[in-house]
Amino acid sequence: MSENSKIEWTDHTFNPWIGCTKVSPGCDHCYAERDMASRLKVVQWGPRGARVRTKPANWAKPMAWNRRHDEFFAQHGRRQRVFCASLADVFDNQVDPAWRADLLKLIAQTPNLDWLLLTKRIGNVTDMLPNGWLIDHPNVWLGASIVNQVEADRDIPKLATLHAHVKFLSMEPLLGPVRLDQNAPDERALRWYRPMIRMVDWVIVGGESGPASRPMHPAWARDLRDQCAAAGVPFLFKQWGEWLPAIDGRSVTGKVLILEGAAPLPVKPQWHGFEGGQQVARVGKKAAGRQLDGVQHDGYPKGGT
Repeated sequence: MSENSKIEWTDHTFNPWIGCTKVSPGCDHCYAERDMASRLKVVQWGPRGARVRTKPANWAKPMAWNRRHDEFFAQHGRRQRVFCASLADVFDNQVDPAWRADLLKLIAQTPNLDWLLLTKRIGNVTDMLPNGWLIDHPNVWLGASIVNQVEADRDIPKLATLHAHVKFLSMEPLLGPVRLDQNAPDERALRWYRPMIRMVDWVIVGGESGPASRPMHPAWARDLRDQCAAAGVPFLFKQWGEWLPAIDGRSVTGKVLILEGAAPLPVKPQWHGFEGGQQVARVGKKAAGRQLDGVQHDGYPKGGT
C-alpha cells in the first residue's frame, strides 16, 4: 500500500497498516473507509475493526526510496517527502504499539526521507512517542488535521508543545471559516500570547472530493491564504474538491456557466448556494482544479530537512 503518490504535497505514500475510526467531522465521508472497507473489503473500519498490517514487501519500499536520495536530489534539488499514513492514523489508539515501534525504527533507518506524520489525534503523540524522539529525528514533519475553528482552538496548542522539526496543518476538507491569526484560547491552563498561525510552519488547505463531498466557500480559502501571507507562513492550496465557485456569485450566463478558474462549461451541474449569495457548482475534482483566484499556491516550509 505504498506508491509514488498523486497527492500534491508528497512524493510517496506509505501505509504501515490499514484501518481507522472516525473521530472528526472531516472523517464523515472518509475516502479510505469507502475504498478499503466498503469497496475492496480489505479491513473493517471503526473501533471494533482490527487494523491490518501491510506486507513486508511494502515495508521495504521506504528503504529503497532512501537509497535513491542522491538521484532524486540531483533531479529535484530537495529531499523526498513520505506521507504516512493515508489509510490509517499513526497515533490511533487501536494500533498495536509494537507496530508503531517498528514504524519509528523504519523512520530512523531512512534519514534521507522527510516523513510527514499527519494525525487527527495530536493529543496522543506525547504518550505514544519515546521522550525526546521528535528532537532526535529532524526528518519528521508533524501535522494536525484541522477542519473547523473548534478543532483549531483545541489542537493547534497541542501541536505547538511538540518538538517536531516542522509543524503543519492539513485543513482538508475545510468545513468552515477558521481564524489562525488570533491567540489560542486558554487550553488546560496553557496560556498562549501569540497567534496560532505563529505556532506552525506550513498550512495546507483543500475542499472535499468524493461522492458525498461538501462544498467549500471560497472566502474560507482566501482568508486562510491571506492570513498565511501576512504571517509569512507557506500556504499550499491542494484542491477545490468537487465544487467550484461561480464568479461574483453568478450561476448561469445563457447556457454557459461562469466559474472561478475554469473555462466556461456547457453543462448544468448541481448547484449549492451559501448565505450571502455565493454559489458553487459541482463540476468534479479534475475540472475544479487547484487554482485560487487564478493562482496555483505551492508553498512549502523552509525549515524542512
